[in-house]
Amino acid sequence: MMRGAPDEYGTLQHAVTPHIRRVDTGPPHEGDTGQGVVLHTNVGPINAIFHPSTAGGNRAVLWVWGARGGYAGPAAGIFATLAEEFTSQGITSLRLNYRNPSLYAESVLDALAGLAFLHRQGCSVVALVGHSFGGAVVIAAGTLSDQVVAVVSLSPQTYGAQGAGSVSPRPLLIVHGLHDTRLPPRCARQIYEWAHEPKELVLYPGAEHGLRECQDELHALLRGWLPEKLDAACK
Repeated sequence: MMRGAPDEYGTLQHAVTPHIRRVDTGPPHEGDTGQGVVLHTNVGPINAIFHPSTAGGNRAVLWVWGARGGYAGPAAGIFATLAEEFTSQGITSLRLNYRNPSLYAESVLDALAGLAFLHRQGCSVVALVGHSFGGAVVIAAGTLSDQVVAVVSLSPQTYGAQGAGSVSPRPLLIVHGLHDTRLPPRCARQIYEWAHEPKELVLYPGAEHGLRECQDELHALLRGWLPEKLDAACK
């Protein structure tokens, strides 16, 4: 869960995107696939893993995980898997690790810095994907940038997601496991109620918070949904 004042989302609407002073590149963090990058910003260094499209283009996905940070994502590392798959489809990915996991406002700023980095790479059409704590982070970040064209919130918490209504007219996909005991499915249902069209709610019977039990179904869902929404925004 997150720490911070209840009015943090409101203050973020006046936030300034962190300034990237330089970018260092190297091997992927934690021995992962992709290219390791460090975004040196005015708010501190942000670690990420970059998966550039093999075909160029302006489409990208920014992935963020839960309150402990990390890169791989839920459902047996679905962020890493899809990021690699998407490169051959002309979609760039950035898997971003927060500077201070569990600090909501700081993590939203990190996501905005990730968007600024992707803009530097020529990616002007971006979908955001976040899990758990990150599900609220991407909802907030999605309302703060015209670069964002779609948002996916997986097993989200409600705290920090009160701005879901402002994601529209961007499409919002909310996914939750019906056996989630960490953040119960009512969190997803509440966010869905807050949100405006276009919106979708997908609930997986038997799936827990990490969505491992529905990893194949989730993989198929995101593999189709994300390119579809990115392509639609380019037309």
